[in-house]
Amino acid sequence: MMELSDTPAKYLDKFIEDHLLPDEDFHTQVNEAIHIICSFLKERCFQGASHPVRVSKVVKGGSLGKGTTLRGRSDADLVVFLTNLNNFEEQLQRRGEFIKEIRTQLEACEREETFEVKFEVQKQQWENPRALSFELRSRELHEWVEFDVLPAFDALGQVTKGYRPDPQVYVRLIQECKSLGKEGEFSPCFTELQRAFLRDRPTKLKSLIRLVKHWYQMCKMRRGKKLPPQYALELLTVYAWEQGSMETGFNTAQGFQTVLELVLKHQHLCIYWEKYYDFENPITGQYLRRQLAKPRPVILDPADPTGNVAGKDPYSWQLLAQEARVWLGYSCCKNWDGSPVSTWKVPV
Repeated sequence: MMELSDTPAKYLDKFIEDHLLPDEDFHTQVNEAIHIICSFLKERCFQGASHPVRVSKVVKGGSLGKGTTLRGRSDADLVVFLTNLNNFEEQLQRRGEFIKEIRTQLEACEREETFEVKFEVQKQQWENPRALSFELRSRELHEWVEFDVLPAFDALGQVTKGYRPDPQVYVRLIQECKSLGKEGEFSPCFTELQRAFLRDRPTKLKSLIRLVKHWYQMCKMRRGKKLPPQYALELLTVYAWEQGSMETGFNTAQGFQTVLELVLKHQHLCIYWEKYYDFENPITGQYLRRQLAKPRPVILDPADPTGNVAGKDPYSWQLLAQEARVWLGYSCCKNWDGSPVSTWKVPV
């Protein structure tokens, strides 16, 4: 496999096609695994619970839900919305008991040989974990598929195409986050909006996101877990395209170069969207102004104003910027004559 660093800029589209786009077998495998777990969660999981628990919906999140999966990375985020949770605070307090019940039922299914399950061994068993991480394999599946299952409060109800939440949803979120001191903790409740934000974007933009994610994973292999969250890089890529191109047939090398240049300018980044929330409501507006006044970088989750997905560690961005500076000297960022690829004009 030709390394990304050695790939000439003009061949980046071919690199993505040959190495990063998932193949049909992968899709079939993962969708089969998701079907098995969704059926289990809806039909079996809480049948024997001491009090009635009802699953209102199970939503596929993460890169699978957004359509930006990398080849060979068979992991799935499933958010389980439960009618028994009436607010964000209840989700925080009770998610541990629901995760315990899901694990118990998965172990029962394994004993009955419905499917094979491997649980991620955690060094410390949290009393109130946010997610249950496990791997699944069944008779129909040739390989293990990784899952993160997250119980959540159904704050949005039925989400249809073009949906925009009632502003009171965000007022309630902001007030509960402030009283609990848990900003960004409830982003799983807004998975459907995070997914919709990316799902209908041009195919080529999703390919650019895959390229940036692949680059990020290579940096992570060198730097360990000290880098900013990957989701921040996905949103930075969307922002670069929105501000610098908006074309469906853009130059991939230019897009990649622009994202790397923005990483170098991380100390100035302040990025947000008004697709699902805005400044009109006084409580939300006042809160947003405070969020945007925080130390840079600031990249607000387009679906959750309490989540600054850039993280709180500026050192992690310094490490990523060091990587970006090195990569700007590689073939993937050079024209055929050795000159650097031009970037889009994007404000920070």
